[in-house]
Amino acid sequence: MKPFSRSLSRLLARLLVVGVAFGAGAARADEVSVAVAANFTEPMKKIAAEFEKTSGHKVSLSFGSTGKFYSQIKAGAPFEVLVAADDETPIKLENEGGGVKGTHFTYAIGKLVLWSAKPAVVDTKGDVLKGGGFDHIAVANPKLAPYGAAGVETLKALGLYDSLSPKIVQAENIGQTYQFIATGNALLGFVALAQVVDETGKLKSGSVWVVPEKYYTQIRQDAVLLEKGKDKSAAAALLKYLKSPFALKVIEGYGYALGK
Repeated sequence: MKPFSRSLSRLLARLLVVGVAFGAGAARADEVSVAVAANFTEPMKKIAAEFEKTSGHKVSLSFGSTGKFYSQIKAGAPFEVLVAADDETPIKLENEGGGVKGTHFTYAIGKLVLWSAKPAVVDTKGDVLKGGGFDHIAVANPKLAPYGAAGVETLKALGLYDSLSPKIVQAENIGQTYQFIATGNALLGFVALAQVVDETGKLKSGSVWVVPEKYYTQIRQDAVLLEKGKDKSAAAALLKYLKSPFALKVIEGYGYALGK
């Protein structure tokens, strides 16, 4: 065989190897459907985008209240991973067969804040609640949203729930609670710290009181592999990626504490 022919043969062989490797990688690429608690919207968007770049997998994100996701999963919704706002729902799903046993873990510990879209409304001690000089206070449905439950706990711990309950505007989830406040339908309300700060932890707008954890039950946020995702490589990979240095940096940047 002539030298040129041998070189051409080697080149074709290399291209074939590359093509096979690429095809195998494409075959392994998968898409995962993820139900995400609304408070974790911005961090999850950043984490998912980087995960897609590094893994080749695709991520389909849905945001809402943990309680509503639980009902949807029980009714057969095609979610493969749940990134919840509590630790009870993932464990409950595992026990009931909706989640894969032993896969839940705490990816973040949330922080509750009292926030107003307007500056100088909320003071750093939360004394604005005692003054009561507002028409509406927004709180997520405590039966569906852990941050809503934490907000109610806080008002009760402060001895203010009975006097302020007529002013409570109840939202379906913490995302809607944020919208009520941001649009001025409520002057202030309880949301997650991550919703009102940027990725460096700096307050984006308005005024805020970071509620001391002594006033509410610690918000341990767990993720779990759902039954519909047990055979999906992308689902397992995403859960693993939530523990990666990149993900942990994003989570801490938005003001969450890391799970132990």
